[in-house]
Amino acid sequence: MHYPIINEVIFSIGPLSVRWYGMAYLVAFLLAWWLGNWRAEHKAADWSRQEVSDLIFYGALGAVLGGRLGYVLVYNFSRFLEDPIWLFKVWDGGMSFHGGLTGVLLVLWWFARHTRRHFLEVGDFVAPLIPLGLGFGRLGNFANTELPGRITDSFFGVYYPCSAPAIQAIDPLCTGTWEAFMRHPSPLYQAFTEGLLLFLLVWFYASRPRPLGAVSGMFLTGYGCFRFVTEFFRQPDEQLGFIAFHWMSMGQLLSLPMVAIGLYLLLRKPSRSKVQPAATEARR
Repeated sequence: MHYPIINEVIFSIGPLSVRWYGMAYLVAFLLAWWLGNWRAEHKAADWSRQEVSDLIFYGALGAVLGGRLGYVLVYNFSRFLEDPIWLFKVWDGGMSFHGGLTGVLLVLWWFARHTRRHFLEVGDFVAPLIPLGLGFGRLGNFANTELPGRITDSFFGVYYPCSAPAIQAIDPLCTGTWEAFMRHPSPLYQAFTEGLLLFLLVWFYASRPRPLGAVSGMFLTGYGCFRFVTEFFRQPDEQLGFIAFHWMSMGQLLSLPMVAIGLYLLLRKPSRSKVQPAATEARR
């Protein structure tokens, strides 16, 4: 089958254009806010709706700023050196999950200090809220014809349009309407695994009392493993290529520390005082 040609602009009102990728971010944050309020009401009685709103707001800032900085400094540093102003040209695209995660972690650290909570307690509350947003972000990539997959002749392969900037970057000889070969639609693979499957895994794991940090560990381990596997179907970034062993991508390399930290949080033996109940008394 052929890759569907989707106009990246949903609708325009005068000079204002609403794009699929921006809509994906909006849906992600709204979902996190709604799920957070549900958890505050049913699973974490010591969280108020105002605290949930504050955490989502500042977390969104951390995700966007960290995601942009991570993409520019890790994935496209050479372009940043040539044009430092490009860092602020967010309309040109370019976001990194690992950079966004770093930004969110900094927000969680600040929020934990501000509310006198343990850092891992805040992380355990937030972890189940994240995956669906990641899935919608990947759907935004798909709508924008971004993150093309590797060449395949499998049933799941699709023909990418030569006009897509991502294809022009990796296949400059593509001058017709479609590439002559099929590629994996890797954004859909990652939307399914990093989004839906990871959400189900972490959400149901968090539905019962767990040791402090275990829910965060499940998220880190699950995401790292899903990302590592799905990167085998995704074309490496053209400006980086494979960065280790002639097969490992930057996304895979950055996922390894996530798996290591996640497994540590899951397997460590916590003290009795570090077991988190499904619902606690309101914080006084």
